[in-house]
Amino acid sequence: MKVFVTGATGFVGSHVAQALAYQGAELRLLVRPTSRTENIDSLDAERVTGDLCDAELLRKAMSGCELVFHVAADYRLWTREPAEIYRSNVEGTRTVLMAAKAAGVRRVVYTSSVATVGFRSNGKPADEDSPVSLADMIGHYKRSKFLGEQVAREAARELDVTIVNPTTPVGEQDIKPTPTGQVIVAFLQRRFPAYMDTGLNLVDVAEVARGNVAAAEKGRRGERYILGGENLTLKHILDRLSALSGLPSPKVRMPYAVALAAGAVDTLVRGVLLRREPRVMLDSVRMGRKKMYASSAKAERELGWKIVPVDGALRRAVEWFRSHGYA
Repeated sequence: MKVFVTGATGFVGSHVAQALAYQGAELRLLVRPTSRTENIDSLDAERVTGDLCDAELLRKAMSGCELVFHVAADYRLWTREPAEIYRSNVEGTRTVLMAAKAAGVRRVVYTSSVATVGFRSNGKPADEDSPVSLADMIGHYKRSKFLGEQVAREAARELDVTIVNPTTPVGEQDIKPTPTGQVIVAFLQRRFPAYMDTGLNLVDVAEVARGNVAAAEKGRRGERYILGGENLTLKHILDRLSALSGLPSPKVRMPYAVALAAGAVDTLVRGVLLRREPRVMLDSVRMGRKKMYASSAKAERELGWKIVPVDGALRRAVEWFRSHGYA
């Protein structure tokens, strides 16, 4: 079976490519000219160098492929050029899906994000049917993923598209690193003096890759599936990192108002005036106002998804970041 994968050089995408290779798939991977390729150098795979918005190149690259896994995304919570995020996450998704249709691909699995679901202020886990709108999306990343998912759902009228919504993946091979990986790196570098009263759903990135494969096999056209793990407060996550790394966990809880003020000042000074990435991102603080807990019950019912403890993934992340010089 020949499979085309976007985003295979990145964190989640490299794990998806590895899971497919393990199953014996013949891989064709889209690689940008500037991409770091260490995550795929060990794979026996054909590479196509190009851009997500190059429709003709994508159509030719998908020719003869049975499946497409569109995993590529611009996952940044801050950038000097927000248009870049929309180009990748919205227009890139549109171009990939149009190319898949033109190439006669049997099915597309689109990796969205749990960021697109409606989180509740009472902390109750959100699911695929939780009420949500574009107005609920905080920041350019979340807005772009929400719009990209709408493109995918619209395309499902004419193309077999299944959507997966990973929660917050952790594990090895996070080369950038992602915003979540940056939290782990900051902890390992002892740059985490305080914490907010917020929460996340953490999931093993290797399980997310298996969930993508399961979605290709069992997912229903036009449906979306939350691929999640454990719902944990930020304090619980930091305590687990402490136990794994031997470093102390912060004991000071920062009030939301203080964190919001710090984010606003740092975003103004570093982001606007100095044109550098803020150390405290305002959008990240605003997202943390709600505990981003999620339910994977639908994926459990329809995909055979299993929730596994995240400690193993956190351990692999700590070991990988340390062994690769991040901390």
